[in-house]
Amino acid sequence: MSNLFESAGLEINHEESAQRPLADLLRPSKIEEVVGQEHLVGPDGTLTRMLKSGSLGCLILWGPPGTGKTTVARLLADGTDLHFEQLSAIFSGVGDLKKAFEAARTRRRAGKTTLLFVDEIHRFNRAQQDSFLPVMEDGTVILVGATTENPSFELNAALLSRSQVLTFKSLDEEAIEQLLQRAEEVEGKALPLDEEARGALIRMADGDGRSSLTLAQEIWRAAHEGEVFTAEQLASILQRRAPIYDKSKDGHYNLISALHKSIRGSDPDAALYYLCRMLDAGEDPMFLLRRMTVIASEDIGLADPNALLQANAARQAYELVGMPEAMYALSQCTIYLATAPKSNAAKMAYNAAMRIAKKGGSLSPPKHILNAPTKLMANEGYGEGYLYDHDQPDAFSGQDYFPEELGRQSFYQPVERGFERDLRKRLDYWSRLRMERKT
Repeated sequence: MSNLFESAGLEINHEESAQRPLADLLRPSKIEEVVGQEHLVGPDGTLTRMLKSGSLGCLILWGPPGTGKTTVARLLADGTDLHFEQLSAIFSGVGDLKKAFEAARTRRRAGKTTLLFVDEIHRFNRAQQDSFLPVMEDGTVILVGATTENPSFELNAALLSRSQVLTFKSLDEEAIEQLLQRAEEVEGKALPLDEEARGALIRMADGDGRSSLTLAQEIWRAAHEGEVFTAEQLASILQRRAPIYDKSKDGHYNLISALHKSIRGSDPDAALYYLCRMLDAGEDPMFLLRRMTVIASEDIGLADPNALLQANAARQAYELVGMPEAMYALSQCTIYLATAPKSNAAKMAYNAAMRIAKKGGSLSPPKHILNAPTKLMANEGYGEGYLYDHDQPDAFSGQDYFPEELGRQSFYQPVERGFERDLRKRLDYWSRLRMERKT
């Protein structure tokens, strides 16, 4: 059976190919063979336009593992007739950079420009990143850096200002299926999986093309002649591939942001989905409970005062019974917060009060609300004219409590939702009484 490479006029040494990873065997030789990045390599894609123009600037390729960043860097060098030089920030230091820069200068004098590809470029410290700036500016190298981390946080502003950031996407199921079909062409046989198992394999890859091919290779190695695996057998053979999730990096913050915003947006189903994504990836339940406590005050507040009680109760349940039983308490709390009436009035009131507090300086409270524990303080007017609210009609004196120089302020503006409707009525009532008692 002919395969992808043989049909392109290439001969494959099958003995040699049997020892090579499928991901290496299937590395694209043309930019249009890269799958899952249509926005970059499609007919009107950014990289397609660059190659057609024959001009290439410095680039930062940002995206998850196994999405084609290294392959694209090689193809860019081939397509623009540049010398391809590769470094890994994990294994390289200042000495390696100096050697690479000097070699690039030598090539440049001979009329050849170098595309310097730096994998995991975010691993270089700030000083090492700064060392690229002179050779980028004078054209000694065309820098193409690859990173799985958000460049905004991990790369120097000066480096970013001299580069264009291109975002690579996780491969969708259709793109993974394309890779598996190419692998079957190269192997000359179908994957020994039933339809359900094939779908499970694609999901296990979790958007990583390299991983999908590695998993496929493992399946071929494990299968006996004529054997076809079910989804259950597949899971047993491959075990389970852990989701891509680093608690200190983007995956962590992206998912907690999605959980928070789903609760704020009153979508309990989406909120439960992200809760389960994080728990499944090994997130610390206490981190989630702390965030739920924040949400209870920041996004719900006094629209439903029970929200904070629910968050505290879920935390206590977790501390009492632990996981996995406490997952139901987390689920209950997530649903309660998502379905509660929303108000950020308490948050906004705090922010407004803090701005005035910082701006006003050390203003003294009015003397009538200050205690006078000594005769001197009493003579100074401390406590003079204070009205004990419980002795007043409606238990409300209507006195001013702000510093005289500041005047009365209004920070808390309850919304017309949930319990805050009642609070709005109370505040309006007290405001009327205050005005009446001043006249």
